[in-house]
Amino acid sequence: MRCWFGWRREGGDFTMRDNRRRNRNIGTVKQGHGQNNHLCIPGHWSTDDYRNFTERLTQYKKIARIINEHEFTFVVEDTRTDCSHACTVEDVVFMLSHIPAADYGNLRLIIFRQPKRKEEILSPVWGRLRYFYHFEGVEQPAVVLEAVPNKSHLKYSKGMPLDVRNEFDRLKKDGHVFIADKRGYTSKLTQETVRATQLYRTLLHEFGHYVEYRQFVENPGSEFSDMDEVARSSYYFDSIPSAEKEKFAHAYADRLRDALLLKGIIPFSRRH
Repeated sequence: MRCWFGWRREGGDFTMRDNRRRNRNIGTVKQGHGQNNHLCIPGHWSTDDYRNFTERLTQYKKIARIINEHEFTFVVEDTRTDCSHACTVEDVVFMLSHIPAADYGNLRLIIFRQPKRKEEILSPVWGRLRYFYHFEGVEQPAVVLEAVPNKSHLKYSKGMPLDVRNEFDRLKKDGHVFIADKRGYTSKLTQETVRATQLYRTLLHEFGHYVEYRQFVENPGSEFSDMDEVARSSYYFDSIPSAEKEKFAHAYADRLRDALLLKGIIPFSRRH
């Protein structure tokens, strides 16, 4: 049996001590306390469901639309009572009609998704491109637009790195109003500001990623023409820095957005 108490000599006298006090890490993260409680998004290895977390939709409806002779399927997942989809299907239909049809490729799936609460904390995004999205037994590219809590805020610290500062400036350009305090900047999200970000920037940005992917993998230049499509795809995902991909997608979105603004096509009122 282990005894926690021992004796030590102090100034010629023996005094009893509590040996637990020797380890200052007891009950702290350094000793592992609380590490089993860390939030994480369940992966396919932790469940019987092989799908990515973005593919695990619950209740949803499907809507088909023909845009520039190209059929899109819109999948609208039901939201929680405290969340909503900022854009309507007709909003996105109108925007897609002004994206060059040559850039559609095989992208036919637009997902309006309700993220789980853990995902809102650990992986909050306006939207994302999934190059290989499993839906109803078929794998295909998809743009995912995420529902946003009705009462939430954006928060930025004053000491931002350059890439965060650039995103902060884009959000202000979208119409988000930030209030400064001693620590940073806070903006209350509204349906209109979220709609502007997702509709006039995120949707175009994700198409930019897809356009670059198709240019590199499906229609490569002479530099990569000697590689087969599988090898080019692996190279694209594994060897091209994320910063370069983001730069291309931002440039694509900015160029198309500026053209639509110049023509007076955007902004436009909510469509139902």
